[in-house]
Amino acid sequence: MKIIRAKDYTEMSRKAANIISAQVIMKPNCVLGLATGGTPLGTYAQLIEWYRKGDLDFAEVTTVNLDEYRGISKENPQSYWYFMHQNFFNHINIQPAHVHLPDGANLDAQAVCEGYDSVIHELGGIDLQLLGLGRDGHIGFNEPNVAFELGTHCVELTESTIEANKRFFESKEDVPREAYTMGIKSIMQARKILMVVNGADKADIVKKAFFGPVTPEVPASILQMHPDFILVLDQEAAAQI
Repeated sequence: MKIIRAKDYTEMSRKAANIISAQVIMKPNCVLGLATGGTPLGTYAQLIEWYRKGDLDFAEVTTVNLDEYRGISKENPQSYWYFMHQNFFNHINIQPAHVHLPDGANLDAQAVCEGYDSVIHELGGIDLQLLGLGRDGHIGFNEPNVAFELGTHCVELTESTIEANKRFFESKEDVPREAYTMGIKSIMQARKILMVVNGADKADIVKKAFFGPVTPEVPASILQMHPDFILVLDQEAAAQI
């Protein structure tokens, strides 16, 4: 595990974007695993800026996202498909056919999950997986006590995750209760994993996840076992380590 400290969110985002851009430059046809949520937005903004300057080319890049709400179509403004296009894909030269997310509109969970695992396998696996960190230690939608050996699966979201995500919806009642997510097994098979964490409210879980025991009660703790895991965090998130 490599830990990179940054003074603030802006510097954290730039350092993470540096790692992703290096991956794209070294392997133009790489497979990037991407994440949604507020934390990666600064990283995406930095990558867009470098693309516009001509420093990056995403024409050959393929992406696979961690997760998608179940029961939501691509066109829904609350879908992760919509989020990723609004905040990243629409601003770079990635080919539409190279963008992959679980199909939230398809309610056949087995078909969606098996199909998504097949996509990742056919792509040759993920070169670099970007992650955020939930306040309870979840990664993707892998909530506490999920089995480490799971591939893509359908999950019922915990109350704390619903609470954290309600800011993106008109009301808490509008937040979907289920989601499709890459499993811990899928994430751990990525050749490189990059996690971005910011804010004082994440300091406690950072300590538990990366300086405590490896346990399904803290899903992110398994990342301690990955051979090429990079944690980039700001001063506030690093306060207890």
